Parts: sequence; structure tokens; C-alpha cells
Amino acid sequence: MSASYHLASGPQYLLRGWALMWEPDLRSFVLIPLAVNLLLFGGAFYFLFLQLGQLFAWFEQWLPDYLHWLSYLLWPLAVVTIVLVFSLLFTSVANMLAAPFNGLLAERVEQKLTGTSSDEGWFALLRDTPRMLGREWRKLAYYVPRALGCLLLFLVPAFGQTLAPLLWFAFSAWMMAIQYCDYPFDNHKVDFDRMRRALAEKRRLTWSFGASVSLCASLPLVNLLIMPVAVCGATALWVEHYPQLRTGPVSR
Repeated sequence: MSASYHLASGPQYLLRGWALMWEPDLRSFVLIPLAVNLLLFGGAFYFLFLQLGQLFAWFEQWLPDYLHWLSYLLWPLAVVTIVLVFSLLFTSVANMLAAPFNGLLAERVEQKLTGTSSDEGWFALLRDTPRMLGREWRKLAYYVPRALGCLLLFLVPAFGQTLAPLLWFAFSAWMMAIQYCDYPFDNHKVDFDRMRRALAEKRRLTWSFGASVSLCASLPLVNLLIMPVAVCGATALWVEHYPQLRTGPVSR
């Protein structure tokens, strides 16, 4: 393995994912997760945009006159909370729906990078769908209580509201790395806890990759493309940094 692999940073792997996504032999495997992301996120945030005005009008009517000044303090918090909850809901739905196709995309990217091949295709994908969906529930169970803990800090004046955004970003970066690196790990039947420990052993690389994904996911339009890009980039990271966990070609 080239030493240059180990010098690659998290953002560089995300850029490699962007380049891999457009490879002719991978495009067909990119289309389905990309379409899922475009339809769900585009529709969800358009709906949210339409509803926010009505929500804020109702909120002002609900406040007594002598508390109207609170609206200036609570509106930013309400916007942050609504967007985060909405993002959590639709990110979870999108990941659930796209999980089997993301796993297949990760498999094909790995085969391209390692020069291996497999005769298994869509039938194996259907056979493994229940296991992949179970893995998504495992990630969700890991995410939700920790995310709620971070969000509760936003309610603590001064110290909590200062610390909460930093913790939220750091945790979001970690979860983005887990979310997308999990596809190649799961393809090789590496269990969830072992995967988390492996990622933690390369904490700087893992966090910088997840932070790059988080930043891109927060940008309008860019966030609609981030899912297949992150899957491709995470698979490149897996291939080059975890050879000891690969047992040969993916065996479903």
C-alpha cells in the first residue's frame, strides 16, 4: 500500500468520492440513492419552508402581549430545533430506503478500487435487505439518545448554549463518518461495535471525513448530492485504511 494513502485526509476522501461517483461503470449504482435523496430532501424541505410562516404566525398569537419580546429569543431556537428534528426524520427515512442500494454502491466501488469482482448482484441485494435495514436501526438507536442529550444543552443558558453548537457539530461529524463508513464495513460482516472501535482508532481521519460530509450536507443543493459521494469516499477510506478487516471479495 502506498504511503500516500495514509497521508490522505478526510476532505480528500470526500473529493475522491465525488470523482468516483462519475465513473461510467458506477453511474448506474449511483442513480437510485441519488434519486431517493433528491426526492425526499427536496420535497421535505420545500414542505418545511411552506409551513414555517404559518407556524411562526401561530406562535405569536399564542404568546401573551407582555411576553411578545420572548419571540425574538425563541424564534432562532425554534428554527434550529425544527430544522434539526426535520433533518433527523428525513435523513433517517432516506438512509433506510437507500441502505440496500448504498451497500451495493459501496461493494462496486470496492471492487473497482481493489480489482476484485463478484457474480452476485440484485438478487443478493434483495436477500440482504433485511440485514441492512436492521443495521440502519442499530445506527438510529445509537444516534437518537446522544442527539437528544446534545439538543438539551441548547436549553441551558450561557454555558450550555455556548457549548451545545460545538458538541453538536463534533457529534454530527462522528455520526456522518459512522453512517457512510458503515456500508463497506457491513458488506464484510464487521459488527457495529467493532466498526466503531476501528473508526475511533483513526479518530483524526474519521472525524475530518465526517466533518467534511457534515459541512457539505448543510449546503443547499450540495446536500442533495452528498449521499452517493459520501458512500464512494467512505469506501475508498475503508479500502486503504482497513485492509486487515477485509476478508477478500464481498461475500453476501
